[in-house]
Amino acid sequence: MTDHQEQSQQPYYPPRPPYEPGRGPYEPFTEPIAAQPSAAEPFTTEHGTTIWPSGGHGGHGGHVPPAGPAPAPVPGPRRRAKRGVGLMAAVAIAAAAVGGGTATLVQQLAADPATTSASASAPVAGTNVAARGAGTVAGVAEAVSPSIVEISAASNSGKSTGSGVIITSGGEIVTNNHVISGASEITVRLDDGRTFPAEVVGTDPDKDLALIELKGASGLKAASLGSSKDVKVGDEVVAIGSPEGLTGTVTSGIVSALDRDVTVAKDEDQGQGQRQYDPRQGWPFEFGGQQFNGDTGSSKTTYKALQTDASLNPGNSGGALINMNGEIIGINSAMYSPSSSSGSTAGSVGLGFAIPIDTVKADLDDLRSGGDS
Repeated sequence: MTDHQEQSQQPYYPPRPPYEPGRGPYEPFTEPIAAQPSAAEPFTTEHGTTIWPSGGHGGHGGHVPPAGPAPAPVPGPRRRAKRGVGLMAAVAIAAAAVGGGTATLVQQLAADPATTSASASAPVAGTNVAARGAGTVAGVAEAVSPSIVEISAASNSGKSTGSGVIITSGGEIVTNNHVISGASEITVRLDDGRTFPAEVVGTDPDKDLALIELKGASGLKAASLGSSKDVKVGDEVVAIGSPEGLTGTVTSGIVSALDRDVTVAKDEDQGQGQRQYDPRQGWPFEFGGQQFNGDTGSSKTTYKALQTDASLNPGNSGGALINMNGEIIGINSAMYSPSSSSGSTAGSVGLGFAIPIDTVKADLDDLRSGGDS
């Protein structure tokens, strides 16, 4: 065996990449390595011998090197990633996740306008006050004012002015009995300025209530009647009426007390013309053993009332006391109007009373049947 043959029979191993200073022990040399011949093609060794895959040396009939495991593939060049870049990428991904969640929430809110608009425009249950105005004096006044009227009653003893509350679209109106007692002619002025004649349907002097009905009216806006049993001291209220003939006057305050015993004059004396009351002084009543606005006379009645500090003046009698949902909770009936030394009224001092609306509702059937008149 010649030296040439011994050398040609040595197994061939591809050279390992050289070590390059400054690189880690597992990082390859960055310069490209010459491609190795594939197993399907002949190649020539460094001694000039041709090796064929099928066996033998090209032209010399030599032996093929023993088969061994294929050399491990040499990985391509790799660059070391910088920590700063990786950290920035992680922060960016986290920010995108948070931002995406926020965007999703905003998108959901913006994508459901029907729910939002429905909530904003839906009326408060059992009232005429839109949600945007509920809880405000302006909202209550806007909703309920069309249901409050001014009543002018003419009798042999003169002319008086009071207020009333529309309870049906056909023109039924609840007011105080003392507003229309003994009247020979009744005229009602609506919030929009129209006037209608009215007739008495029924009265209940013991409760100081009366029911009248307009002639020829239809399509009116009826008030929503609430419940006085749910009223609490400190609740905000609105009063609407026509004090001194000022139609649609709005005042506000709170409920000062409940179940006050208020005593008022019945209508017998006034109806017979034996007693005359100055409407500027208000209707006479008694409370706590004292008389207010004059002598109540010998014929009188007592009822439980709501007390309020909402400003009431002569002419508010028969008007509405309203909660902040726009529901009627009482019919204003008595107020203290102190007089000055000259005899003229000095105005409201925050001492007013209203007949609870539950009393009114319980009495409606009797009033429609003529009442006690």
